[in-house]
Amino acid sequence: MKILVTGAAGFIGYHVAKALLARGEQVLGLDSVNDYYDVRLKESRLARLRESEGFSFRRVDLADRPILSAAFADYSPGRVVHLAAQAGVRYSLENPSAYVNSNLVGFANILEECRHAQIDHLVYASSSSVYGANKKVPFSVGDNVDHPISLYAATKKANELMAHTYSHLFRLPCTGLRFFTVYGPWGRPDMAPFLFVRAILKDQPIDVFNYGDMKRDFTYIDDIVDGVIEVLDKPPQAQPIEGVKASSGKSAPYKIYNIGNNRPVALMEFIELLESCVGKKAKKNLLPMQPGDLPVTCADIGDLVRDFGFRPRTPLEKGIPLFVQWYRAYYEDRIADAKESLIQSA
Repeated sequence: MKILVTGAAGFIGYHVAKALLARGEQVLGLDSVNDYYDVRLKESRLARLRESEGFSFRRVDLADRPILSAAFADYSPGRVVHLAAQAGVRYSLENPSAYVNSNLVGFANILEECRHAQIDHLVYASSSSVYGANKKVPFSVGDNVDHPISLYAATKKANELMAHTYSHLFRLPCTGLRFFTVYGPWGRPDMAPFLFVRAILKDQPIDVFNYGDMKRDFTYIDDIVDGVIEVLDKPPQAQPIEGVKASSGKSAPYKIYNIGNNRPVALMEFIELLESCVGKKAKKNLLPMQPGDLPVTCADIGDLVRDFGFRPRTPLEKGIPLFVQWYRAYYEDRIADAKESLIQSA
């Protein structure tokens, strides 16, 4: 099957595309390859994907409708995994227009293209950030999410509403996945595991918000990928509404799931594990809560377990060493390549 993956140069997009290629799918990756973080890391991910014959790539800004339309027309995908977005809670305080262009305009364009292409299933990334000021833990998909506390969260809630509208009006099968703090090899440099390891190795202080009194539902990337692909393979079905016999009385072919580890870890415990893996103590810069952040994230994954048998299998004690191992290898290779270039140019 031909599958289109947006955000293919990104962390989760790269791993999802890689897994789909490994099982023999054809994958078209789309990405703007912007400079929100180190473009070299994005290019390194793409270079690895290009090693597969079934992979093709287009550099596309999803807000540019004509270019996106051309990609859909030329490739004719059967399914779409939409993972491209302007990510990051804190950056949304600095550059809100980036979130409007990518997460709202870009997502509207994706919905339109999926509608006209009559694809079998759109799986798109939402976020645990939508729970906002919710005090109830663990977070459940049945909870009210009408009080986002960052623009990033507001755009993700808007995506869910937009997808439901298209699912209802055009019978477009859509599944939204609310990701909870994903980490692992090839991760994003703006996220805590990456920031902390880099700082510890360089003997630089790490910023610890809310004075360390935070918990996160850390989920290893391989577990996330398994969940995404299991969901992709099973499009939601419209269900008859009780008491209504007409076909127009069916619900939309639409679902939302939490996808996480369901085992929140205290931030200070997480830092201690990083210190153990790196072999150095962190210098901690204790700070108040950052605007837009949540003190606790914890996923109620009961629906995903029920419908797909989803079970995260990678504990933090296994995942963090794998991440640190990748980090050391990747940047040691980068340093070695830089030294070799200097020698050759001398």
